[in-house]
Amino acid sequence: MTAHPHIRGIDTHAHIFRADLPMAAGRRYSPAHAAELAEWFSLQDRAGLSHGVLIQPSFLGTDNSFIEAALRAHPQRLRAVAVVDPGVADEELDRLGALGFVGVRLNLVGRELEDYTAAHWQDFFRRLAGRRWQIEIQRRFDDLAEIVPAIAAAGVTVVIDHFGLPQGGIDPANRRHAAFLQVLRRTPDAWIKLSAPYRAGLTPELAARSVDLLREACGGSDRFVWGSDWPHTQHEAETGYAAQVARLQALIPDPAERERILVGNPAALFQFA
Repeated sequence: MTAHPHIRGIDTHAHIFRADLPMAAGRRYSPAHAAELAEWFSLQDRAGLSHGVLIQPSFLGTDNSFIEAALRAHPQRLRAVAVVDPGVADEELDRLGALGFVGVRLNLVGRELEDYTAAHWQDFFRRLAGRRWQIEIQRRFDDLAEIVPAIAAAGVTVVIDHFGLPQGGIDPANRRHAAFLQVLRRTPDAWIKLSAPYRAGLTPELAARSVDLLREACGGSDRFVWGSDWPHTQHEAETGYAAQVARLQALIPDPAERERILVGNPAALFQFA
C-alpha cells in the first residue's frame, strides 16, 4: 500500500506559457505557440498521472504570475518552482510559498558561472533552505562539480535538471564527470531529475548507462524524480508526452522502483502532503 494513496504519479517538470505573455530581455528562445495547463492535465490523465510541478520558463524571467494563477486554481494537484532574483525580499518568498512554490530555478545554460560562495548567494541559499525549498540547476554535467558543492554548503537541497545534461552520456573516464559523481556520493541532499534525455543526446542505451552510474553514485534511486519536460520546447517534432512516459518505463522496468521515482520521492521533495 502506498503512503500517498491519492497520488498516482507526479510529473515534476513541465512548463506553461502563452506567446503573448511579456518576455524577459536577453532570452535565448521565444515560443511561437501556447502550452496551456488544460492540455498538460489531459496528457497526464491519459498517462495515469495525478499531480505535477510547473517550472518557470526562463523566457518569462522573474514574472511568475502565469504559474501563480494555475496554483490558485489547483492547490492540491500542483507545486511549482519559481525564477527570482537572489536579492528577493523574504515577504515575496513567503507569498510564493503560500501559493505552492517550493523552489527556485537557476538556469545556467549559456550563462557565465558566478562565485556561488559569495555572501549574497550564500544568504539567498540559506533563506531557501530555511523554507525547505530547493534550488534547481540546469547546467551541463561537465560544470556541476564546480558549482554544486558551494550551493549545497548553504544547507539547501539541490535538484539537477535533465540527467545533468551529460552530452552523449555520463563518462566516468571524463575527469569532470567523475568529479560530479563524487559530489553526488558525498552530498545526500542532491537530487537528479530524469527528464529530457533528448536535450543531452541520450539514446535509450546511453540513458540507461547514465542512470546506472547515477544510481551507484546516489546509493540507489531514492533521490531520483521524473519529469516530462512538456511541451519539449525546440524538440516538439521529435518527441511527445506519451513517448517520454514510455521512455521512463523502459529506463526503469522495475515497477517498485518506478513507483518510488513517480510517487514517494517527488511527494517528499516537492512537499505534496
